[in-house]
Amino acid sequence: MSDRIVEVIAGVLQDARGRILLARRTEGRDLAGLWEFPGGKREPGETPEAALARELYEELGIDAEIGEPLIRVPHRYPHKRLLLDVRRVASWRGTPKGVESQALAWVPRGKLASYAMPSADRPVVAALLQPDRLLVTPAPDDDAAWLAALQRALDAGIRRVQLRAATGIDPGRWRALVAQATVQCRSADAEVLVNGDIDLARDLGIGLHLPQSQLMALDARPLPAASTLAASCHDAASLQRAERLGCDFAVLGPVAATASHPGAPGIGWAAFAALRERAGLPIYAIGGLGEADIDAARGHGAQGIAAIRALWPPAGVVAFPTGTKLD
Repeated sequence: MSDRIVEVIAGVLQDARGRILLARRTEGRDLAGLWEFPGGKREPGETPEAALARELYEELGIDAEIGEPLIRVPHRYPHKRLLLDVRRVASWRGTPKGVESQALAWVPRGKLASYAMPSADRPVVAALLQPDRLLVTPAPDDDAAWLAALQRALDAGIRRVQLRAATGIDPGRWRALVAQATVQCRSADAEVLVNGDIDLARDLGIGLHLPQSQLMALDARPLPAASTLAASCHDAASLQRAERLGCDFAVLGPVAATASHPGAPGIGWAAFAALRERAGLPIYAIGGLGEADIDAARGHGAQGIAAIRALWPPAGVVAFPTGTKLD
């Protein structure tokens, strides 16, 4: 396989009903029959915006105004390396049609994941549908204060939470805290996962987050498909295991140095992107990151950022201003 990276630019078109346009790859092409976001290769000397406008005219017969970036996904197929640069399409003139005889489908957002797509497109669907922030809770000290801080985080817009206990915490105390936290998260329409405790996840009907050591010891998915499963990963082998096990997303890092691991350098964004290439599931970047890093994370293929300090409101804080970075 050549190490040359093929740059592909794709667009997200959304109609007045909130449906997203997908195009089906025609026979005779690589990955024929799969559905994708419309677009094509970026030619030398073209800007991403010019390339996408040209491709949408050639493929769909529309004149498009290109909007903001959504995500850039580096991905390694067995036969090629790809960089999928996805932009929102702000508006367009004309009616999209399959100029190249490709099938088109306007798909409700909630049904996007049911369409068979190339693996590089899976993180794009997640970027459209799932939260860009994952709160990892700190160890509880005062239970009432911990639950109050969780509520402030939910009130500030957090919609995906990993509950992580302190080593040696009393199991009964932790079960009660997780049960109450689950009630709060569900009231806020937030997804909740518990760290490492398969039985507790099953008993409460919530998601499960696997530490890497636990992930690597499992041979089968420990929860039904209806329950969210995630994992912490630090290398290519663990990312591949997470994908084989059917994890819905992974957390990868540390990207930068963190207060919890003083003196330990992070892997950096280049290494993050190199690992991102080797898996098709959504991946959060973690380690020394705050909300100001979400754009950089998306630019390297991440779903967004996961954090403790940067997303955990201290007492008296109702909501974080954009750009807060406390980690």
